[in-house]
Amino acid sequence: MARLRLTEKADKEIDKLDRSVKGAMWDFMRKFRQDPANPGLRFKQLKGDSRLYSARVTDDYRALMLHVKDDEYMLVTVKHRRESYDNPDRYAYQINQVTGGIDFYDMASVAETVPAAPEPTKPVGLFARYSDAQLIELGVGRPLLSTIAKITTESQLLELTECVPRLTADVLFALHDGASVEEVMDQVTAPVAAAEPVDPTDYATAADRPASLVTTDDETLQAILQGGFERWQVYLHPVQRRVVERSYSGPARVGGGPGTGKTIVALHRVKWLIQRLPAGSPGSSGKDVLLTTFNKNLAADLRQRLLLLGGPELLDRVDVVNVDKLAMQVVSETQPGTRLHWMDDDKAIELWREVLLGLGSSRWDAEFLNDEWSQIVLGHAITARQEYFQARRAGRGRKLNRAQRAEIWELVEQFTKRLDEQNLWTSRRIAAHAARLERELAATRAPRYRHIVVDEAQDLSSAHWMLLRAMVGRGPNDLFLAGDTHQRIYDNYVSLGSLGIEIRGRSSRLTLTYRSTHEILTTASRILGTEAWDDMDDGTDSLDGYRSVLRGPQPEFCAYGSWQEELDGVLRQVREWTDGDASIAVAVPTKKQVEQVESYLTAQGVPAGSIGPDGPRMPDGVHVGTLQRFKGLEYQRMILAGITDSAIPGQYVSAQPGASDPARQHRELMRARSLLFVAATRARDALVISWHGQPSRFLSRCHEGRSRPI
Repeated sequence: MARLRLTEKADKEIDKLDRSVKGAMWDFMRKFRQDPANPGLRFKQLKGDSRLYSARVTDDYRALMLHVKDDEYMLVTVKHRRESYDNPDRYAYQINQVTGGIDFYDMASVAETVPAAPEPTKPVGLFARYSDAQLIELGVGRPLLSTIAKITTESQLLELTECVPRLTADVLFALHDGASVEEVMDQVTAPVAAAEPVDPTDYATAADRPASLVTTDDETLQAILQGGFERWQVYLHPVQRRVVERSYSGPARVGGGPGTGKTIVALHRVKWLIQRLPAGSPGSSGKDVLLTTFNKNLAADLRQRLLLLGGPELLDRVDVVNVDKLAMQVVSETQPGTRLHWMDDDKAIELWREVLLGLGSSRWDAEFLNDEWSQIVLGHAITARQEYFQARRAGRGRKLNRAQRAEIWELVEQFTKRLDEQNLWTSRRIAAHAARLERELAATRAPRYRHIVVDEAQDLSSAHWMLLRAMVGRGPNDLFLAGDTHQRIYDNYVSLGSLGIEIRGRSSRLTLTYRSTHEILTTASRILGTEAWDDMDDGTDSLDGYRSVLRGPQPEFCAYGSWQEELDGVLRQVREWTDGDASIAVAVPTKKQVEQVESYLTAQGVPAGSIGPDGPRMPDGVHVGTLQRFKGLEYQRMILAGITDSAIPGQYVSAQPGASDPARQHRELMRARSLLFVAATRARDALVISWHGQPSRFLSRCHEGRSRPI
């Protein structure tokens, strides 16, 4: 039996092959592993090279493999048979002195990306100010230096980065985007550097480093060969792997913009934690690890992804449940037979107004009081007046003196009394109640879980964090958080340190997106504006260094005269895009618009289905949903329609008492920005944003001079 590894370069090339060739690749890999000497494989060494071998995949395609040790090989590229033997000097490889992994180069393809310019008109190269020594220190491959020196245009850079190792591409893009050598070293190179000294001749050791391969197991190879939009589910970039496999002394957090792989990191983190635990040692819940998130749809998606990643054996040791359902389970288990009458925030605000009217109080508005009660009183499990006087009010903006707190506390007591009389509960009140019950249980039994992993951490409230803190014992790797406050679409602001979750010194940030193109990412970042965003722990967060190595068309912006004209435009765009297996979605601000888009597309013969609380109603066709429904989803091509100022941010701020609570108004505006930012970054390859009437103010820095004529 031979062992066959797969490099990232080969992975990309296989993805571009016809389905028939992909099937042949799977058959080839199986046969090669069983018997490399199989006559049908025509396995032989390339002339003039002691490590490089070729083997037959089909009559027209050959696999090139690098011999690393004994019976172990790395599949480095797949070429048409004419390209496999035309030039013995065509291919080069080396052990990268930074990552310690094996870099492979198709030098003919590299040379084709930068045609030679006539000497008299030769412009200055894009990277002329960087020395060879600097580029090599950053991780650029030595065989590429002469070609890089000739790059004079961005288009040449884009072509080159399609056929070079990922670290070289990352470094060149970061430098081209304006980062200094020091910044590139810190943000790009250092996170993937080998932990031990690199021997440039030790290919056996190099082959075992994460930087050298995608995978070696049959199931994962088969999933890759099947192609499709979900290949990223099985791949960890070395930067991500470092985060996944690091042992922390306590709670830890990984941040990063959309598409940087935070969810994938969270899933692999669960698998890594389980692999380190002995069998038969679950917490008091009967499970080892809790994987949770705020949204019900996302929890279902996480369960499915975890099943794909580790199979039933892994899933059997993990609870995957959204945090509000988790809170209800705690209440039901601890107080059997308890019936709670649920109410949403709108109903709670109405009840606050009734309390204020009954008391004749007009100093405070109902929205402010509901937030204060939900975020501070419930979030910190406050049950006494003195506790409220001492509570930190992170994210609340408006300062309160002692007399004001005393007045608010009296109102809270009246409001709570009304709730108890009617047995009314909001989701945050249930979470706070569950947290108190769980803390009491924790004093008498083992913690419910050994470890807890949280995805989309920015969406959880203080009450949720209190509940999770009580469910896991304090110690190494107890809590692992993945989130990005730029994507906060719910009004939950927390200070984790004040809740007993200390992440300082144990935070990391991912900066490379694997989802959206550079062009889509630039547009989405402009939507965010220049606002300052928190880091969930009294500090600030930013998207500095956030970048994409993917390139594509510029997003398009379309202005229409009416909603019907906009629907016609959506139909035309969808029909233009409907080719092959491309995934397409339409996001709109309101539920009514979802119904209208779905009905219109269906009536015109375009299969379309809405996204509900449990996910897309139909797996195929065009998916249609509100902006909020696309949280955690992604598509190759997306349309954001109806993005008017009266909808975004209008529907989120028009009813808010900005004059009496400007801090709340500001938070709502930021939340609306986040919502549009999240929706825009669900697109991988193409993005269209349209409106009728006045466009959203958040698009002002995006579409000026770039709108498509209608």
